[in-house]
Amino acid sequence: MKRFFAALSITACAVSALAGGLAPGSAHAQDFQPAIVFDMGGKFDKSFNEAAYAGAERFKKESGIAYREFEVTQEAQREQALRNMARRGADVVVGVGFAQASAMGKVAQEFPDTKFCIIDSVVEAPNVQSITFKEHEGSFLVGMMAAMASQTGKVGFVGGMDIPLIRNFATGYQQGVKHANPQAEVFQNMTGTTPAAWRDPTRGGELARSQMDRGADVIYAAAGGTGLGVLQAVADNRKLSIGVDSNQNHLHPGSVLTSMIKRVDVAVHDCMKSAKEGTWTPGSRVLGLKEDGVGYAVDEHNRALVTEEMKREVDAAKDRIIAGELQVQPYKQ
Repeated sequence: MKRFFAALSITACAVSALAGGLAPGSAHAQDFQPAIVFDMGGKFDKSFNEAAYAGAERFKKESGIAYREFEVTQEAQREQALRNMARRGADVVVGVGFAQASAMGKVAQEFPDTKFCIIDSVVEAPNVQSITFKEHEGSFLVGMMAAMASQTGKVGFVGGMDIPLIRNFATGYQQGVKHANPQAEVFQNMTGTTPAAWRDPTRGGELARSQMDRGADVIYAAAGGTGLGVLQAVADNRKLSIGVDSNQNHLHPGSVLTSMIKRVDVAVHDCMKSAKEGTWTPGSRVLGLKEDGVGYAVDEHNRALVTEEMKREVDAAKDRIIAGELQVQPYKQ
């Protein structure tokens, strides 16, 4: 009978550990609990959210510590998800995307002992770290590449939701295009004014085809999941596209000229790691070329498209921007 109750006790402990999201014997590894709330579009959007996912996965692989996660599918879920993570004891909660700013401001005030990180916006609170990027600097470089690769002197830009953040991509891109070819023409379209603009690849393809009909032969997509439709339409028409956030060169090898890398993965990884190690600090961090927060991708999928002259000119501009000799202006409302 004693053996029966001993076995029952062990089983109960195992069930209790699993209910808490931990495997038996792993409680020591979960003394620290990170969490992440992905925004609309899903963690496998091959762009912004997926870059955040890669950062969280890197932290998990390096530390052996699992993280809690939630994928927002409706706007009202943001605040609820952040609050639930904090209520369940998360030590640090990462909110992915500017749209979580308002919700995080409220929840951070309710849970002053919980650390929060927000990507792409600024929340001023003593327990929030805000990470934003100089998208205009990275976009300047790929704009140069677009102008140098174009045969028609006409290039395009398709943005997602029409907000200042995406306008920042567009203005940097246009400056880069004009820097490489002052006579070049830049077509620009935004997909919409609601969050649905991030997940409409059909509309993205339509906008890309419209720009190609006007002569654009290189199109930059900064539109989340909508951008996948842009890249597909451009590949179907044997033109060149430019990916964004994550390295999207592999999606259509030989068609994606390059991708403007935005190191959301680094921001998420560093947020979780610093919180675990006790080096986390609140306040704002802004990541540009100097901080390796943005850049462009060259790999086996696009190397044949990027000439030595193109790389030389772009890298020279990058060095001048970092040195402060070449000014790239951000979008101003």
